[in-house]
Amino acid sequence: MGTPFASPLPLLAVLAAALAALAVLLLRERRRDLREGASIAAAALTLGIVVAMLPRVVEGGTPEARLFTLSPGIELVLRADAAGMVFALLASFLWVLAAFYSIGYMRGGHEDRQTRFYAAFALSVAATVGVAFAGNLLTFVLFYELLTLFTYPLVVHRQTPEAVAAGRKYLAYTLSGGLALIAGAAWLEILRVDGTFVAGGILDALRGEDATLWGLFALLTFGVAVKAAVMPFHSWLPSAMVAPTPVSALLHAVAVVKAGVFGVVRVVGFVFGPALLEEMGAWNVLAVAAAATVLIASLLALRHDNLKRRLAYSTISHLSYIVLGLALLGPMALTGALLHMVGHGVTKITLFFCAGAIHVRTHKENVSELVGIGRQMPFTMTAFTLASLSMVGLPPFVLFTSKWFLGRGAVLAGNPTFMFVYVVSGLLAAGYLFPICIRAFLRRSAAFPRFGEASPFMVAPLFITGVLALWLGIAPDLPFRFFDLATAVAAAVTGTTAIAGGVP
Repeated sequence: MGTPFASPLPLLAVLAAALAALAVLLLRERRRDLREGASIAAAALTLGIVVAMLPRVVEGGTPEARLFTLSPGIELVLRADAAGMVFALLASFLWVLAAFYSIGYMRGGHEDRQTRFYAAFALSVAATVGVAFAGNLLTFVLFYELLTLFTYPLVVHRQTPEAVAAGRKYLAYTLSGGLALIAGAAWLEILRVDGTFVAGGILDALRGEDATLWGLFALLTFGVAVKAAVMPFHSWLPSAMVAPTPVSALLHAVAVVKAGVFGVVRVVGFVFGPALLEEMGAWNVLAVAAAATVLIASLLALRHDNLKRRLAYSTISHLSYIVLGLALLGPMALTGALLHMVGHGVTKITLFFCAGAIHVRTHKENVSELVGIGRQMPFTMTAFTLASLSMVGLPPFVLFTSKWFLGRGAVLAGNPTFMFVYVVSGLLAAGYLFPICIRAFLRRSAAFPRFGEASPFMVAPLFITGVLALWLGIAPDLPFRFFDLATAVAAAVTGTTAIAGGVP
């Protein structure tokens, strides 16, 4: 998938984010403005480096940085292929907005331990970019585990008993998944299978060895399904909502869960490949688990009054939209899955940004307390409404575009039942999101008597992402060529030259 060529840029993208953590630690609390400025500058630099690689990747090139060799045949490699670019562009772009938002949130909420927060946040993004650009399974596992370790201080940031308990659960789940990935990578090494990611898969030599293939499938799929919050491996995610809202946004839209679904992309498309998964029948297991998660998580979201927990179950549902699309194996569904990864990132970070702005400005955290809040926070709740329309999948929002590809992909794959899963989940999303918008704008309360938004540092990013949820539905290729990249990945993985059904 693309022609590799030597380039320092994949490594520089990781280092730019990692060095931000060092700058933050050196500046500390005494130079607060410089510390926060360093975070913003590093975010912009990381995005600039990633964008600099985009033209060559779109043309078919693959920038590659070989780090070092552990032993003959075992090497750490960063490679910016089209799939990695989708994830890296999403993460680095949203980090820029999250960096501004975090200033408003951490100052407005008078949060303690801000230096540790900014340093861990930067390291988490560095690990995320490493996951995106990992050129083989070993490199992927390394950055995947670093991501767990770097995000743990963010989950336990407030150090309350509830936060510490959530952190323990987070480590128990995610480290278990990481150990499964390590075991799978070691098994492949014992079998002398090159772990370099190749579009279409790397396990053809193991065809016919069913026990081995199913064992590898169980280890690798479990390893990525934990962070992708596929049921029953999901409960760490709602528990982690005790963290500050920028952390929730990081977990849901930028880093951890997106690393999980991106891991599914690698396992399905670049380790096993569609042909082998279809031959094994393993796609059925993944598809049924994902479909069940989509529906059950949507139902559970309806029962929660706490806004962040409601959004957490919504995330669990929408992550499995992506997993289900990948499991369907066709080019249309694969394109939809990658577009949904992008659209969900932009949409869900908007919703969490809004929840954080509401908390900082009004100290309200429950849906039942938001009656009339649209009169006080009209920009925040307008952005929330735009994101809600996208989550439901109404045209012309970005998640309508991705759901169209996912649903049509299910039909073209001969599994129209899964199209109805997407439709029903959209209706349930309307049930848990639209009442919030209606309460905010169409009902009045003395609790919100006059205009009063949160800090511009918070309102500007959430409004930008809210508008992007609409913009990317109309023009998914602007500004970062997401559609071109997604179709290139789908074509390479499935061995086709165009999306099935004649769509260019």
